[in-house]
Amino acid sequence: MVQKQGFSREIRLGDLPLKEGGVLRDAVLTGYQIGALNARRDNLVIVPCYYGGTYEGSLPLVGAGGPLAGGDYCVVLFDMFGNGRASSPSRCHPSQAGHRFPAVTLDDNVEAQRRALQAWFGDVDIALATGWSMGGMQSYLWAARHPRRVQRLLPVCATARCWPHNRVFLDGVRSALMADPVYNGGDYQRAPEAGLKAFARVYAGWAYSQAFFRQGLYRNLGFADIDALLRFWEQDHLAQDANDLLAVMHAWESADPGDSALGAISARTLVMPSRTDLYFTVEDARHEAGLIAGARVEVLDSDYGHAAGAPGREPVAMAQWWRAMAGLLAAP
Repeated sequence: MVQKQGFSREIRLGDLPLKEGGVLRDAVLTGYQIGALNARRDNLVIVPCYYGGTYEGSLPLVGAGGPLAGGDYCVVLFDMFGNGRASSPSRCHPSQAGHRFPAVTLDDNVEAQRRALQAWFGDVDIALATGWSMGGMQSYLWAARHPRRVQRLLPVCATARCWPHNRVFLDGVRSALMADPVYNGGDYQRAPEAGLKAFARVYAGWAYSQAFFRQGLYRNLGFADIDALLRFWEQDHLAQDANDLLAVMHAWESADPGDSALGAISARTLVMPSRTDLYFTVEDARHEAGLIAGARVEVLDSDYGHAAGAPGREPVAMAQWWRAMAGLLAAP
C-alpha cells in the first residue's frame, strides 16, 4: 500500500506527572503526521500505537483504497511510552533507565498525546479516534476522558479495560520472559534471549485463532509452516528490549477507566472485535459497548484471531475497517 508523504513529530514534555505516582523525567512523545488541518479544523484523526509496534505499523490505515488516503484528513499516528521510540526503559533519562523506569499507564499516554495536540494545533476536536489492540484501548480512553472533543470512536480488536482472562494471558507471557536467569529482575547486562524467545512463542499461540493454525492460514502471511512463523516471532522479539516490552504490558494490564467513564462517552461509536480473538473477546467488547449510548458492534468475521485487526495484515478485515471508518466519517 502507498501512503501519502508525512513527517515525524516529537514533543518534549519535561517531567510528566504519572497517574500511579512520581514523574517520567524529560518525557518525550513521538509520532507521525500526514496531511494538515482544514480551514474548519474538523478533520483531525488520531491513531495511537499498538503493543510491540511503532507508528509505522499503523501506516497501512492511511494507504491507497482507504478513506484517509485522499488528503482530506490530518492524521496523527502516535508512538507509545515504552515502545522504544517515545520515552522507554531503553531510551529515557539515565536515572530511570532499564528496571528503574516508572510505571506508566494508558492515562499517561493519553495525557501526553493531549499535550502534544495542544502544542501542535491548539484547541481542536478529534473527528475520529481509532486504533488496533492497545491503540484501540487508548482510543476508548480518549473518548472517555475527553467526551466533548472526540466526535467518533472506532476501536478495533480492543476493549477499554483489561478483562481478567486477558490479564492471565499477559501474566503467562511475562512469566516466560522473566524466568530467564539473564533477565535478573530487569537489571540485565545482556539481552535475555531465551526469555524473549519463550515470550514470543507463547504469545504467538494467543495472537491467532485455533482455525488459523488448523487451516494453515499462516501461508497467506508468507510462512511455509508453523515453525517458520514461530522463528519470525522469535526474531521480532529479539530485536526488542525486554524492559520496554514489560513497561508497555503494565500499561495494558492496568487499563480500567470504569463503567461511569465509558457511560460518559458521547462519540458516535462503532466497536469492531474479531470473532476469533482469544483475549479481546467479542463478549467483553459487547458488554462495554452496552455502556456507551448509541454504540454499535460490528464483528470482524475472520479466522486470524486478534491479528485480524492488525493494519494491513488481512485484506478482508482491513477492507471492513476502512468501510466502517468511511461510514463514521461520513456521518454528521
